[in-house]
Amino acid sequence: MSSTSQSAWSHASWRSRAFSRSTVASRPLMAAAGRRVLSHPTLLSATRPGVNRGLSLLSPVPKDTRTTPVRDRVAGGQVRGEWIHQRSGLGGGIPTPASGASIVYYLHGSGYVICSPRTHRGLVARLTRHAGIGSFSLDYRMGPEYRWPSAGDDTIRGYRWLLQQGFDARQIIVAGDSAGGHLAMDLLASNHAAGVPQPRALALFSPLYDPTFQLAFDLEGRGVRDPIIDVTGARSFLGLYTGGADPDHPRMRVQLTPDMDLPPTLIQVGSREIMADDARTIHRLLLAAGGTSELQEWRGQGHVFQMFPYFTPESQRAVREAADFIAAHSIRDRRS
Repeated sequence: MSSTSQSAWSHASWRSRAFSRSTVASRPLMAAAGRRVLSHPTLLSATRPGVNRGLSLLSPVPKDTRTTPVRDRVAGGQVRGEWIHQRSGLGGGIPTPASGASIVYYLHGSGYVICSPRTHRGLVARLTRHAGIGSFSLDYRMGPEYRWPSAGDDTIRGYRWLLQQGFDARQIIVAGDSAGGHLAMDLLASNHAAGVPQPRALALFSPLYDPTFQLAFDLEGRGVRDPIIDVTGARSFLGLYTGGADPDHPRMRVQLTPDMDLPPTLIQVGSREIMADDARTIHRLLLAAGGTSELQEWRGQGHVFQMFPYFTPESQRAVREAADFIAAHSIRDRRS
């Protein structure tokens, strides 16, 4: 067991400070939007494409990136998503089990209501390009059209689909951000309960632990002000997915136990974000269950800052550190 908790970089760059100041105006807008969608949930479905396009423009995709869509019917439902890879070189071509190389199974964030593999394609491509491997990015069901635990069921189905394709669990590194972190925890617990082998490693960015958002409310009550996320608005959006789910259900607040085979984990979180205690909670649970976890708290950064290299140089540094972690736990293509 080991634990490294650090504040990465002694101070925030001037660009990230300016970005945080410029985004403060989004908090009241988010609060108003949260109130609005509670009364008219269909508004979210209507505006989601435009929001997703805007986020995609802010998270550039490397020019050599290639994607291959996946739509596969399997027992119990569908697996949807996309392979993200390069044309050639390390990580080149659609990943195959026969190569023996590692892949990233990516779970995008969204508050369970927005975003997609397309909005996160830039982040995933930069991450895996630096690590020298390919990835499969899952397109899971979200609210308000679908309710809890649809996204978790899709995540479990996608992982088992990868195993059915011939990938060994030791080839799979799970990564995710925000709600994707919650999905990753649910996957670990499901694998343990079903006797399915765990992934080789786990990399999480600003992970959500408590979908009721109570941890975030408590943190705001202690004086933390997120530059981007309004807690009340965010809780409203999450409620469109969680609905009336029991907050103490083990798939809502996932518990980790010492009898679990837990993968080594890297967690990155911005020190200014309202979900910092969610990340710290996951870190503590992993350690208490006998796992290995490194928690990096990036000073002055907001929620999933890794997505936005235009606005903060810390984004590029954090992605490289995460890629180094993934590379250190990867199996290389034995054909190269």
